[in-house]
Amino acid sequence: MKATTKFLIGGALVLCTAGYLMASSIKQTGVYYVTPSELATHVAADNSFHDTGVKLGARVVPGTIVRDPGGKLFQFRVTDGSTTYPVVYRGIAPDTFTDGVDVVVEGRLGRDGTFHATTLLAKCASRYENAPPGPGEQGGHPASVPKSSQS
Repeated sequence: MKATTKFLIGGALVLCTAGYLMASSIKQTGVYYVTPSELATHVAADNSFHDTGVKLGARVVPGTIVRDPGGKLFQFRVTDGSTTYPVVYRGIAPDTFTDGVDVVVEGRLGRDGTFHATTLLAKCASRYENAPPGPGEQGGHPASVPKSSQS
């Protein structure tokens, strides 16, 4: 067998092995983005879905956040308006984590119906959106800044 043929066969084997390892790695770490209603549908269709890593996007139900005295264990409920799940998260919560905020929690759904989160991301509050004009302000333009009459 010629050296170039051996080289081509060896290269093909290396590429196939690398492709297989990448594909299996992606499959193992692949995470789904679902709403609570979609998660309930997946679990009803396939009970083994409890063992699958999931990213759950939902809104924190107001009044449900309970923090342990140490400050690193959180229990709260999330909803998409029709389905609600209790969530347990151990770690540091973002500053924007409050009642009614949209969150993405990553973890696994326990067989008891509790979502055990390993990651908690909170959407920024609407403090960066336009606020209605306050007293002494004109709509969208501060009263203290004169408007230029030149265009």
